Amino acid sequence: MRSSRDFSRVYRTGVRVRGSLILLVAAPRLNPGPTRLGLSIGRKFSKKAVVRNRVRRIFREAFRLARPDLPPMDLVLIPVGPPRTDFQTPACHAELLQLADNAMRKWERHKKRQPRSQDKK
Repeated sequence: MRSSRDFSRVYRTGVRVRGSLILLVAAPRLNPGPTRLGLSIGRKFSKKAVVRNRVRRIFREAFRLARPDLPPMDLVLIPVGPPRTDFQTPACHAELLQLADNAMRKWERHKKRQPRSQDKK
């Protein structure tokens, strides 16, 4: 994902699932297609660009490895907490798979609770 419109839609309508390394915000795709990735790694995480860029590379690689097993959603990954030594690709890959599964289940529950616009009339 690249456009701010896509990020805004995911933040506004998506569900949030938190792990020890990643905060995942997920929303279903509007158009059919493969899972898309968005990254949000700000200066609050680390003032050093080198550290932020390293986390971006790790998240992208974890996503690349997990992509065949992910549901068709738009995902935004945000690192949790201060920079740590356990931000490694295998740990992020495993957590991403688990969080995506949790997000899909949470989205299904969320969808069932929302009243349809036809029911309001």
